[in-house]
Amino acid sequence: MENSKQMRTWLDDLNLDHPLVIAGPCSAETEEQVLGIAHSLKDTDVNYYRAGIWKPRTRPGNFEGVGALGLKWLQKVKAETGMKTATEVANRAHVELALEHDIDLLWIGARSTVSPFIVQEIADALKGTDKVVLVKNPVNPDLALWLGAVERLATADIKNLGVIHRGFSTYEKTKYRNIPEWQMAIDLQTKFPDLPIINDPSHITGNREMIFDVSQTALDLNFDGLMIETHHDPDNAWSDAAQQVTPSKLVQIMRDLKIRKEDNTEAEYNAKLNNLRANIDIIDNQLIETLGKRMKTSDAIGELKKEKNVAVLQSTRWNEILGAMILEGESKGLSEEFVLRMFKAIHQESIRHQEKIVNA
Repeated sequence: MENSKQMRTWLDDLNLDHPLVIAGPCSAETEEQVLGIAHSLKDTDVNYYRAGIWKPRTRPGNFEGVGALGLKWLQKVKAETGMKTATEVANRAHVELALEHDIDLLWIGARSTVSPFIVQEIADALKGTDKVVLVKNPVNPDLALWLGAVERLATADIKNLGVIHRGFSTYEKTKYRNIPEWQMAIDLQTKFPDLPIINDPSHITGNREMIFDVSQTALDLNFDGLMIETHHDPDNAWSDAAQQVTPSKLVQIMRDLKIRKEDNTEAEYNAKLNNLRANIDIIDNQLIETLGKRMKTSDAIGELKKEKNVAVLQSTRWNEILGAMILEGESKGLSEEFVLRMFKAIHQESIRHQEKIVNA
């Protein structure tokens, strides 16, 4: 698959003056709920109304969707509001039912993207369709697997394609439900700059209070749109309650977001600058997180030294680290002076941590 301006045709044809917005409830619960939320969103910037019909849950026993009945409710949404509709599909049967009910946009979920067998089944069922088909990143951070899913769809003569960045699972405890791993999305944009990329801050954060900040970062990185779960009573939603916002909150988020794309030369410069600065912000956050992990390891060393009554400072070890890091830094274009100052500061902080433990 090669990058092509034609990848953007379906998005450009919408002639939007704002990022693409896909919004609606995590799950279609009742006809009243689906139609009520849709009418609240019909005069906003929302371009596609989403609702989960089939819900692949991590563990059995939770609400797994209303099934095909919900597709009829989405048909009513289109008839009553004029909004295009969207839902997730995970097999041939889902695809056939969605097409039968004229759903405009289909997406493949993160759990499905991990399986080439599932993606191929969906691609075969959608062969030649003019519907928009988006691929969420796989649950694990694997760019080849993500792009492979898109390539399978492209090979099936599906022209209107895009991807959704929804973050990645991790065993570590972080503030995110799914860590964003922004660099992977940036790498995808570098390889395919014209492939539309949508951010899903709802699934990245798992927390409605964080949705604005993640959305702004995505737009600063030149994402083409956002998918935000929206519910008229989020706290009582049947699935993923904590990450859904009200229609009024969605409108406020869209109003407050800074859209940095313009057509003139000066604006193009600013967009590139903002993109680079956003990259730096991401890397800086990763640095802080890595340093935090390093200090936790220093704490563990301090505990061990205290147990064995060993001195905190061990000069031989420190000199070995410093020499190795100076050489490594030089290979990365970093001056010896900078590496020395940086690692002396890190070392001093490590000593402070260990002394606090040893002397406790």
